[in-house]
Amino acid sequence: MFTIVTTAGDSRIMSDDSTATTAALRAGLAADPLWDFALSFYARPGVETACLLLQDEANVDVCELLWHCWLFRHGLVPAEETPGLADIRRWQGEVTLPLRGLRRQLKAAAVSDAGTAEVRRYIKRAELAAERETLERLQRLAEYSIDLAVLHLDATSLEICLIRRWKLQKKAQVLAAKTLECQLDPL
Repeated sequence: MFTIVTTAGDSRIMSDDSTATTAALRAGLAADPLWDFALSFYARPGVETACLLLQDEANVDVCELLWHCWLFRHGLVPAEETPGLADIRRWQGEVTLPLRGLRRQLKAAAVSDAGTAEVRRYIKRAELAAERETLERLQRLAEYSIDLAVLHLDATSLEICLIRRWKLQKKAQVLAAKTLECQLDPL
């Protein structure tokens, strides 16, 4: 038997049976939807900036990054290549990324052209809907995938997990990972 304290503040006595432990921790995921977590966490000071820096400088998918933070908060970590993640990444590449690219492409023209600004707003809403769909798929993956591991008390920090996962090396990227860890603590 051992105790796991998640960053969500839960303290749980768990058996050494990792299947039972993972199932018990996984049960808490449905009570804390990833979408709600993402909105709340992203609004915290420095989180948006950190996420966008990692997206633009290290090619980190923000939805996947938020998913990792959410899982960490619940005392879980995904396997390096969780089955089903490739399909979600494909969705992001085929749907979300083209919308983001188009929205960014129209940014300058939208400043001086009301019609372009309106089209850009529609694209932004579509991009947000695509990101929400991604987060819902990631939540389902976490709830039903067998490739999640329990994060033990002596585990490394979220910062170190993110640095290792995405091989972050630049100082700004490491600081962004630290910001995410610091802002996750109070939730």
